[in-house]
Amino acid sequence: MNLENFPFYKELEPQAKNFLQMHLKPVSVPKDSILFFQGDICDGILFLTSGEVRLYIQSDNADEITLYHLNPGEQCIVNTASTLSQTEAIGSAVTLCDVEGYILDMHSVKELAHNSDVYQRYLFSIYTLRMGNLIKLINDIKFKNLDQRIIDWLQNKNEKEIKTTHEAIANELGSTREVISKILKSLENDGMVKLGRGSITLM
Repeated sequence: MNLENFPFYKELEPQAKNFLQMHLKPVSVPKDSILFFQGDICDGILFLTSGEVRLYIQSDNADEITLYHLNPGEQCIVNTASTLSQTEAIGSAVTLCDVEGYILDMHSVKELAHNSDVYQRYLFSIYTLRMGNLIKLINDIKFKNLDQRIIDWLQNKNEKEIKTTHEAIANELGSTREVISKILKSLENDGMVKLGRGSITLM
C-alpha cells in the first residue's frame, strides 16, 4: 500500500494500518475527469498517491477561481468536509493529469477517525493548513491588483517558460480570458514577460 507520502502514516497505530489495508480501494482516474461537482455530497475520501487535482469554485455566470491544488500525500478538505458531514461540497475537483490513489468510504473514514488519535490529529491539521491557504487567497483578491497576482502566479511555477493558456490563468485567478490577455499584453509591453503560443516566458 503506497501511503508513505502521507504524514500521518508512519505514526499510525498498527490496528489503524490494518483497518486501512482492509477498507481502502485503489483507483485510477484519467486526466480532465471531474471527481465531484460543487453541490455534490461526497461518499468517500480520496487519498492521492500520484498526479494532481485542482479544487475550484464556480459562480452562477460560470466564472471559476482556484481554491488550491491537491498533490500526492495530501487530503482534500472540501472532499473531507463533505464526506464527514454529508453536506454539499463547496467546490469542484478536476484531475490535471492521470491520477492514482485510494478511496475510503464514508463509514470507514468515520470509524478510522473515531478509533485513531493519529488520524484524528491529521484531520485537524489539514483544516488548519487549508484555512491558511483560503485566507491567503482572500487577502490576495482583496489587497493585490490583478497584475501582481498574475506575476505571483507565474513566478510560483519556478520556471522560466510556463506552458499555459490565458484561459487557464483566468480560471486560476477568478477572472476572464479577455482581461488576462489584456494585462499580459501590457506586461509584455513593459518587458516583464514574453508571450508565445501556449506559453509565457518571464523576463
